[in-house]
Amino acid sequence: MAMKRSGGGSSGAQQAAKFLGVSVLSGVLLAGLALPAIGAFGLAAKGTVEGFDELPANLKTPPLSQRTIILDSEGGEIAKVYSRDRTVVPLTRISPYMQKAIVAIEDARFYEHGAVDLKGVLRALNRNAQSGGVSEGASTLTQQYVKNVFVEEAGDDPEKVAVAQQQTIGRKVKELKYAIQVEKELGKQRILANYLNITFFGQQAYGVEAAAQRYFSKHAKDLTLGESALLAGIVQSPSRFDPVNAPKEAVKRRNLVLQRMADLKNITPAQLAAEKAKPIKLNVSRPKSGCITAVNGAGFFCDYVRQVFLQDPAFGKTKEARAKRWNEGGMTIRTTLDPQTQKSVQKSISDHVYQGDSVATAISIVEPGSGKVLGMGQSKPYGFGKNQTQINLSANHDMGGSTFGFQPGSTFKPIIAAAALEEGKSANQSYSSPYSMPYPDISTCKSTWKNDGFEVSNENRSEVGPYGMAEATAKSVNTYFIQLLEDIGLCPAVKMADKLGLGLAPKNQVPAMAIGGSQGMAPLSMAAAYAAFANRGTYCTPVLITSATGPNGKPLNVPKSQCSRAMSEETAETINTLLKGVVEDGTGKEAGLGGRDSAGKTGTTDGRKAAWFVGYTPNMAGAVWVGGAGDEVPMEDITIGGVYHAQVYGGDTPGPIWRDAMSGALEGKSAPTFDMVPGIDTGSSKADKDGKGKKGGGKKGDGKKGDGKGRHGNKPGKPNKPGRDH
Repeated sequence: MAMKRSGGGSSGAQQAAKFLGVSVLSGVLLAGLALPAIGAFGLAAKGTVEGFDELPANLKTPPLSQRTIILDSEGGEIAKVYSRDRTVVPLTRISPYMQKAIVAIEDARFYEHGAVDLKGVLRALNRNAQSGGVSEGASTLTQQYVKNVFVEEAGDDPEKVAVAQQQTIGRKVKELKYAIQVEKELGKQRILANYLNITFFGQQAYGVEAAAQRYFSKHAKDLTLGESALLAGIVQSPSRFDPVNAPKEAVKRRNLVLQRMADLKNITPAQLAAEKAKPIKLNVSRPKSGCITAVNGAGFFCDYVRQVFLQDPAFGKTKEARAKRWNEGGMTIRTTLDPQTQKSVQKSISDHVYQGDSVATAISIVEPGSGKVLGMGQSKPYGFGKNQTQINLSANHDMGGSTFGFQPGSTFKPIIAAAALEEGKSANQSYSSPYSMPYPDISTCKSTWKNDGFEVSNENRSEVGPYGMAEATAKSVNTYFIQLLEDIGLCPAVKMADKLGLGLAPKNQVPAMAIGGSQGMAPLSMAAAYAAFANRGTYCTPVLITSATGPNGKPLNVPKSQCSRAMSEETAETINTLLKGVVEDGTGKEAGLGGRDSAGKTGTTDGRKAAWFVGYTPNMAGAVWVGGAGDEVPMEDITIGGVYHAQVYGGDTPGPIWRDAMSGALEGKSAPTFDMVPGIDTGSSKADKDGKGKKGGGKKGDGKKGDGKGRHGNKPGKPNKPGRDH
């Protein structure tokens, strides 16, 4: 028995010696005394002092990660995003009860000692020696704050967090030195405020303001005595004393905090008895973070804002710098999202395409002249569950969109027409426009593209020319636009696409581009391109952020829309005249807005795997796509939004979606008119009134290359199959 007692005493002495290695050192540092270098302990302590002296003099405090709030154009909240849910508040906005409770339970002598509490060290040393282990620590609130700084600096890296929390003498010495510095530079009140803002309170809540909101749905300044004691008790072990999942343990811990407060005479015996008798009354606000919580279906708009922030040099010179700033948060970002437009977009989507349908739809609406994105939505909502997705169907791949985009079909024809007009072609230019024809050999920017037996055909076998530009546009005659492209060559069309933000990869600069069959596009890109027609020929890059402020309230630089002339005003007005005819008497008649001037173009790709309507008024432009969100879906013999379709056309499905979305978005807004160009032969008497011809097809199309989404593209110098139209 004696041997066992002796062994136990030896173990306790060893634990005491380890603790003493730091405790005595801290006392010596404060007192300015010489450390006795006696025996092995003296050598160890001497080495520790040398390591202490080599530490940097200043503690670099990282900015505290906080929530960022994203607002719409009217100041309404779209979503809160954060890596850590925290709102930093000054001590004046923290309940006095909370301040006293945290001091009472974590460091009762906080206002009496310096960075290190020598009495606390001796008390802990004695108790640990008696218990034969480390049953009580002696870290002051200042030391705990320093440790939390190390943890905050480690971010979400598990290895760095483990290092920041490891129980070693080296880390303890580092903590001590910086605690001394902090006490000297900040003072007690700022240390207390910093501690209450940095510490973790469980349930994803960092800092007392977030904790007050999480557990009680109130501000930290309004916390009662009992609520304050409960929160103060959580800090030691957020999981063990979690009032949501472990209420009995939380009550015991709360009562201990109250007892400590009574012992320190922070509260009266009567208050102690009254508060102990009260049950816990929580009013939990579940954490809502990220674009998945965005209102009015704006999850993808929210995510696009994040993509802009992470990629635009306006928010940091490097990718790493931008990511660091985003994760630190604490920003307020005001965006271009118009609540009325977004609400209308979502209503139109839900009215026409169901979330569980085999196909999806996506809509983007922009403002001509400013590039502001006013609305963005899709039928597959932002999320991780069934019939949800994180792919933004309105965006290019580099901004979170699909890998290849979606072939735009005949909605690309106005770009070809604009290029031809800029080359001096007349709006009354006529071509034979046969039902079908071989793709012609055609000049490129560097050489000549040679056909290898491919043909293009019109949608309807009755569509045989000659046609002028207006009638060919209204009927969307494929062979007309192939002949037009042959006349001007590929290069002017490629350059026009570039000017409108629709850059074509070299392998896709082929004749099939005339009918939108060579490269996938995103709805936002198409909406912005058509907005240039509405803006009398000036293209503006899409922009989503109007202003942003940092955690300190100071404004941040934000990216601006870049506007440049893509075509002459005369060309733009001619396109407006042509496309106005499409919604009045052509394939887009079902998209017409009644008494308001509008223009647009339908498009349906090969195999009916994608259908489009892209249109605009003088003050708003929008693009609607319908198709398979993941796998390709031939849209024949299909039900969409509860409506059966033998065959889907750009005019009969995307058209009405566009009409309803735009109607609601424009309600109450001015109705300016287009300047029409006189003397254009519209051929309206011959126009296809319903836009629904019989199914046709190319005689030698390459089905493997034209898949309706641009997934395969095409071999250099070869076209995809002709895009279906109407």
